[in-house]
Amino acid sequence: MALSDTVKFSDLQIDRRKLNGNLKGTSNTLMLTLLGNPRGTYDKECRDPTNSRIAALMKVEDIGLPNRVRGLAPAVDALARILEDIRREKPDVHAVMNHVGMLCCRLVRGSATAISNHSWGTAIDVTLEGKLDARGDNRVQKGLLEIHPIFNRHGFFWGAAFPTEDSMHFEVSEKLLRQWADDGKFGGIPKANLDVLNIGDRGSDVEELQRNLNLVLALDIDVDGIFGKDTRAAVMEFQRSKGLEVDGIAGRNTLKALNAAVG
Repeated sequence: MALSDTVKFSDLQIDRRKLNGNLKGTSNTLMLTLLGNPRGTYDKECRDPTNSRIAALMKVEDIGLPNRVRGLAPAVDALARILEDIRREKPDVHAVMNHVGMLCCRLVRGSATAISNHSWGTAIDVTLEGKLDARGDNRVQKGLLEIHPIFNRHGFFWGAAFPTEDSMHFEVSEKLLRQWADDGKFGGIPKANLDVLNIGDRGSDVEELQRNLNLVLALDIDVDGIFGKDTRAAVMEFQRSKGLEVDGIAGRNTLKALNAAVG
């Protein structure tokens, strides 16, 4: 079997949603708070950041792949270390690796609200033998299975665990991004309450929020892991029913009240 050949996660008896252990992907709220907004508008097209401060945080570098990368400076540095470990531990995979980009300001595919983490240059889409792993087919290239633990070890989250499987995608985890912020790598941006879920966020925490809202309010919003307009409306209805500030943001008080309502 070639390293770019794919197999079904179900045939491997692997629960892809648990492959990252305790690592979580980064939410739009966290990215916007710690780094800022890369540009004023987003659509499906790949564009450069227009925010000059964020653009200044990017770097272009050869990290040992055929194509150079352009992304957030600490993410590029981390990827160089990851690639060195892959070269040493998985030389056959390293020999056929490349990528189709890091920095790309756009929306998440299939969403009208969620900003892709590529917009901050903190994610990379990997190819093996010149082939991209198809998104959303619940299959995975053999070589990606071999190297994802190395990405995890360095604090990168694997997109195989997204609600819509995206195995070609690796991104900086929430834990690593927070660490970089604490280390002052983003220019001393002031902290805020980061324990919130807001429109544009996605991931397992949003799925849990959606399930709980459906349970408590007897709704039928899609449990797709993407905080869109329907989820925001449901949050506002829950806040109204509990006498909370109706802002559509699932902050600490709202989440505490919702968890209590679920029991």
